[in-house]
Amino acid sequence: MTSPTETDFDYVVIGGGSAGAAVAARLSEDPAVQVALVEAGPDDRGLDAILQLDRWMELLESGYDWDYPIEPQQHGNSFMRHARAKVMGGCSSHNSCIAFWAPAEDLNDWAGKHGATGWEAKNTFPLFQKLETNTDPAPHHGHDGPVHLMDVPPNDPCGVALLDACEQTGIPRTTFNSGTTVVNGASFFQINRQADGTRSSSSVSYIHPIRDRKNFTLLTGMRARQLTFDAAKRCTGVLVVDAAGRTHALTARAETILSAGAIDSPKLLMLSGVGPAAQLREHGIEVLADSPGVGENFQDHPEGVIQWEAKQPMPTESTQWWELGIFTTTEDGLDRPDLMFHYGSVPFDMHTARQGYPTTENGFCLTPNVTHARSRGTVKLRSRDYRDKPLVDPRYFTDPHDMRVMVAGIRKAREIVAQPAMAAWAGVELYPGQAVQTDAEITAYIEKTHNTVYHPAGTVRMGAVDDIGSPLDPELRVKGVTGLRVADASVMPELVSVNPNITTMMIGERCALLVKAARAA
Repeated sequence: MTSPTETDFDYVVIGGGSAGAAVAARLSEDPAVQVALVEAGPDDRGLDAILQLDRWMELLESGYDWDYPIEPQQHGNSFMRHARAKVMGGCSSHNSCIAFWAPAEDLNDWAGKHGATGWEAKNTFPLFQKLETNTDPAPHHGHDGPVHLMDVPPNDPCGVALLDACEQTGIPRTTFNSGTTVVNGASFFQINRQADGTRSSSSVSYIHPIRDRKNFTLLTGMRARQLTFDAAKRCTGVLVVDAAGRTHALTARAETILSAGAIDSPKLLMLSGVGPAAQLREHGIEVLADSPGVGENFQDHPEGVIQWEAKQPMPTESTQWWELGIFTTTEDGLDRPDLMFHYGSVPFDMHTARQGYPTTENGFCLTPNVTHARSRGTVKLRSRDYRDKPLVDPRYFTDPHDMRVMVAGIRKAREIVAQPAMAAWAGVELYPGQAVQTDAEITAYIEKTHNTVYHPAGTVRMGAVDDIGSPLDPELRVKGVTGLRVADASVMPELVSVNPNITTMMIGERCALLVKAARAA
């Protein structure tokens, strides 16, 4: 789209991603309001590379990826990049669609530990149920929501053998999304995928069915450059730029909802004068609201990799090539797992090949990740030019807890794959390789080769009204201004223990409820 035909709406949602699509769809259920959804990327309809879930890995560093580099890391892999989707559906159109309800303990901590009152599991679990149509018939699941969740079928014989090996190490088979947190267990995933192989992204699930709704306007190819405010510091909408470089002012009569993601939401807030005052002044931006927490509290799931040559041919078909997960703990007494593995039935040498490690076209890997990393990073402005990529500094492994868990993860992966159940599958360990044994050697390997599970969060966190470090109150309203909320993974006070995509959709569902309640008040 080169130019919007309408510019005045009741609600403007910025970002058509995992949460933004849900917000826009739910708000437009009221025929009395006009809703616009603004997305910088293209429409996903007709794009098979996006819609077919088993093609997701080809999207990394593609034209559908903002492809953010990270700042040099003292303890981590400075070659790493953060994939952020540039297409309708956001990262739900770009990921492997691993679908988890967040653990109740994580959500209860948001409310009790971090001051985000109202986000307790008793209030948010019903929203997971509301958003899903789950093939699991269990009564706690939803069966008429927009997002289709299915069990990955156990068709991968190497994956089945791996579950047998987990049991031989004391990690039992389990059921994910059972309503009880899996502290120690393994299984094939649930994924948000339709029966024909189409990903059940937020765009497919929420937007495709309402595309012709009369009170809903989808504006693709429109990049937000700045939020607009009146003299009373009420957000009046947003300036967007079309493909020809022309700027258009979109007006939000009621509220603006920012859903641009954990990297771009803090960036747009800062470009608009909401953020740490000193940083804004450094770039010549007038300070509208001094909010020191904007761009702080960056969290992620750092990920290592250990790869084996397979003794037998690996599967040539898969739902999405990363079909199985393992949770366990590295210390006693935890109520949540501190270590998770994804099992990949494909080679994964994104960061090992450049370091000279051998690779294969017939192998499998385990990728340990730290479910609750304690390192905290930042997102900062590179300049006041909206086209410049921000400075993303995850500060990986600056807290020693994270490396301790990761080293334990490499050791646990070796223990699992050494079990009799994997004897027919596990060939040579390609990387890090059997010569790498001491904690120091494993640490050096991880620092050179680790990746991310692409789960940035927390950079515009919600918290108590009087918490000066939280840019948002528990109703997702931006402090210091009015008429503006944020709804995406940036609002999480602490990243959940699991893949967070379905949780981000839930945040969109709850945001829509909060906005509707404000309208009715």
